[in-house]
Amino acid sequence: MLKETGARASEAFALKWTDVDFEAKTVRITPSKGGEPRLLRISHKLLGMLNSLPKTSERIFGHYKNLKQLRKTFERQRRRIAHKLNNLRLKQIHFHTIRHWKATMEYAKTRDILHVMKVLGHKNIKNTLI
Repeated sequence: MLKETGARASEAFALKWTDVDFEAKTVRITPSKGGEPRLLRISHKLLGMLNSLPKTSERIFGHYKNLKQLRKTFERQRRRIAHKLNNLRLKQIHFHTIRHWKATMEYAKTRDILHVMKVLGHKNIKNTLI
């Protein structure tokens, strides 16, 4: 989800099943920092992954009690993979690293900084240019 949307960790944590339109292949991201929700297209692959998740909560990632637990799980998995692959550089990857990667990929694809600003949900272009 983070890779395709560039969502903040808090935005991903807050996602509800009602935010996903499986027919239109879109997800509505409600900003954690205020502002207007943004509607983003998602791949068939991500839709399949979402469909495979248990729908036991109104939130997509409802099996996590809070954002801190989600972050801890991410860090634990990252450390495990870094150790397994014997690649310590992987320990430098954080939730926000994926958001930066998404911004870089969108800019490389479109060369349109305003498009990147919209995808990330920034209100000020200065935040996008960092």
